[in-house]
Amino acid sequence: MSVLKSLPELLQAEVITPETADKIRDYYNSKESSSVNRLFIVFGILGAILVGLGIILIIAHNWDEFSRTVKVVFAFLPLLAGQVLCGYSLIKQPDSTAWKEASTAFLFFAVGASISLVSQIYNIPGNLSSFLMTWMLLCLPLVYVMKSSVTSLLYIIGITYFACETNYWSYPSTESYWYWLMFAGVLPHYYYLYGKQPDSNFMVMHNWIFPVSLIIALGTVAKNTDELMFIAYMSLFGVFYLVGMSGYFRQQKTRNNSFRVLGSAGTLILLLILSFDGFWEDLRSRNLLLNEIILAPEFYASVVLSLAAAGLFYINFKKERIKANEPFAFIFMLFIVTFIIGGVLPFAVVLINLYVLTIGILTIMDGAKKFHLGILNYGLLIITALVVCRFFDTDLSFVMRGILFVSVGAGFFATNYWMLKKRKTNE
Repeated sequence: MSVLKSLPELLQAEVITPETADKIRDYYNSKESSSVNRLFIVFGILGAILVGLGIILIIAHNWDEFSRTVKVVFAFLPLLAGQVLCGYSLIKQPDSTAWKEASTAFLFFAVGASISLVSQIYNIPGNLSSFLMTWMLLCLPLVYVMKSSVTSLLYIIGITYFACETNYWSYPSTESYWYWLMFAGVLPHYYYLYGKQPDSNFMVMHNWIFPVSLIIALGTVAKNTDELMFIAYMSLFGVFYLVGMSGYFRQQKTRNNSFRVLGSAGTLILLLILSFDGFWEDLRSRNLLLNEIILAPEFYASVVLSLAAAGLFYINFKKERIKANEPFAFIFMLFIVTFIIGGVLPFAVVLINLYVLTIGILTIMDGAKKFHLGILNYGLLIITALVVCRFFDTDLSFVMRGILFVSVGAGFFATNYWMLKKRKTNE
């Protein structure tokens, strides 16, 4: 490392004292050790998963040639090996994250393999949904007994797949709300990570996979009044954005602040979809009755999420975290009003287009104020996306559309040039 190589020269020139040099050496040596440990954990987990999958493939290749007794032995063998490895990790390697995560990941897959093999040997009836649910519920205790974050991540992926299989791909033959209870089951581990390892890579991965799982699963609530899901999703993205403004997430880099990124991107995508008139024409033609709305599960999802977003907005507002140039923090409230107006009047689509345009302008102004090229270009991208959407559904001539694109492109060049020039002047 270049700093360590420069230490003798700095000592000779009496720029630093020998004590300072020792502290610098200790600091970089500890960083190097930490990096090696992370690599060991990653490769340990990958190795355990590959070994587990390899054993399953080897057994599957020769499966038909085995007797029933041998099949039962092979069905339970990976499970037994996984339990032995987890026991060894708990007793002999209690402080080794690599041992605990790798052995638990192996046992996670061993449980799934054993369930499927025993079901096949004894022809136990069932479907993919029941298999996934049984597998995930059996593996949930591993998250807490082993304090395994890898198993927690695999569990969330598993229950998300379960929700999709039950409510999207097999609907209406199957339907289940078990996902929400199973999701609640892993929340204590997320809180544990937040308290004990807030800056760890596992926490960052959980920060991303938690909201993504919720975004995918929320659609399973939709039944007959799926128009209301736009309110539910808009409020969910409002919740995400406002969570991303909280004390812990405000200190994170943008790439680690998943809630804010997903809240902002999700809100924008929904607004762009709703900037077309098709949805609003369908909404007006539905003539939804009040009784029909109140009894719909989509209504309850919308109310719960809107109240949660409003509560977070109030908390952030009281702590003076919300500024006027952050429209993603309160757009969900404007949208609820717009949705009600859109049910009877045709100009809701105009309001949505105005919202997108205003968000774009405010974002550009925010980027210019902070001298932040990323924020500035994000605002320009928002306006570009709006222009592209209008390109497909307006009666503007091709000349006018061309002028619009040239204007936006020129705006990109001009603002970036201005920003870079100003930065250079300040330097």
